[in-house]
Amino acid sequence: MSQQPSKGISTASSQQEYSEQMKAWHKQLPACAEQILEQAKRKGATAAEVSVSGSSGLSVNARLGEVETVEFNQDQSVSLTLYRGQKKGHVSVTDLTESALSNAVDMALAFANHTAEDEYAGLADADLMAQNWQDPELYYPSDLSVDSLVDRALVCEAAGRKDERITNSDGASVFAGDRTSVYANSHGFLGQLSGTQYSASCVLIAGTGEQMQRDYWYDSQRQWSLLAAAEGIGEKAAERTLARLNPEKLSTRKVPVVFAAEIAAGIVGHLMGAISGGSLYRNASFLKDRLGEQIFPDFISIYEQPYIKGGVASSPYDREGVATRDNIFVKDGVLASYMLGSYSARKLGLATTANAGGARNLRISSTGEDFAGILQKMGTGLLVTELMGQGLNMVNGDYSRGAAGFWVENGVIQYPVHEITIAGNLNEMFKQIQAVGTDVDTRGSSQSGSILIEEMMVAGA
Repeated sequence: MSQQPSKGISTASSQQEYSEQMKAWHKQLPACAEQILEQAKRKGATAAEVSVSGSSGLSVNARLGEVETVEFNQDQSVSLTLYRGQKKGHVSVTDLTESALSNAVDMALAFANHTAEDEYAGLADADLMAQNWQDPELYYPSDLSVDSLVDRALVCEAAGRKDERITNSDGASVFAGDRTSVYANSHGFLGQLSGTQYSASCVLIAGTGEQMQRDYWYDSQRQWSLLAAAEGIGEKAAERTLARLNPEKLSTRKVPVVFAAEIAAGIVGHLMGAISGGSLYRNASFLKDRLGEQIFPDFISIYEQPYIKGGVASSPYDREGVATRDNIFVKDGVLASYMLGSYSARKLGLATTANAGGARNLRISSTGEDFAGILQKMGTGLLVTELMGQGLNMVNGDYSRGAAGFWVENGVIQYPVHEITIAGNLNEMFKQIQAVGTDVDTRGSSQSGSILIEEMMVAGA
């Protein structure tokens, strides 16, 4: 195996050389995976699986009109799981030299020798492996110089700081990177995916003293050409930050609540956590043994689409090599499927749903209203735009989070609010969803429009 690429880089010209070096090195990853599997078999493993990944990226951060940092990074790693019968050993390393990989195989086998047998352990079934998939079209390389990223960061921050009420900045950042990953196992499966990622963000501060408020905006795309304009990101960050000035507190009350699109996916995320195999077989989920029950209104469906071309989380196979498929987790309000990998499926006496590693391109169905329509439907209540803390009990569904946002009357935003807590129980919150907007935030792997919930407790001053 050839030597790993060097880690340092400091000029635009060498950045191009570095990019070419990384591309050439990434082409070696399949051979690296096969070499590890061959060593594992030769040394006595009865089964093996390995993930090899490499990533590279260029990031620029500008603050107060000056460039603060320019960084080039490259990382590589190997995650190796070996089996001796029903005993399993796992090792992860970042050194991909031949001697280091040989040592990793030896260590994984040694760990397997000292672990207890687990009747559910092992590779996913061989007949479930993905075959003959189409390119998900995740890779859109661009020959970007350091100067082009610097210019974008400076323009972004300058656009955000035009208003004199913006008194400080945490900076604007721009990133361009790529990642290649290979998964292979002793069934003979080998899959390789490469993807690019481009992003830009801006974080601003308005006001002074105890009246300071901070907010941000960002965009993320697989194609550089689709990334939102730098000026637009800065202006949006400024608009959001200024809107938070002079917030008020609320008295404790029960009111309708709208979760803005940029945080609404978290509600769907709580569902997925509750129906994930690990939570279920550990008896740590309020949705255990509830397949077939109506848990949402009948206008709600929640599904994944792993084959979307260029999707944020598209993949023809999961982390075990199992062929992915379109899954419907909630259909017409009914819990239709859990989210399982092969291990959790065996523990539960079920079949894998090809979700080792999670759901891919998750969506919740919309009821057709745009953002303004969602507020009009709510009438008077709370619009939440920020959540703080991790107040969720997955066992019983109790939900309590610090929050900030805006008070709304007759469908119109009146003033910002802060230092409040919203609380409820996910069982009731799911059932009380009244609308899901068309204003879908497409930047993450879980995507949702704004979500209106009929009533929650809001605790304030």
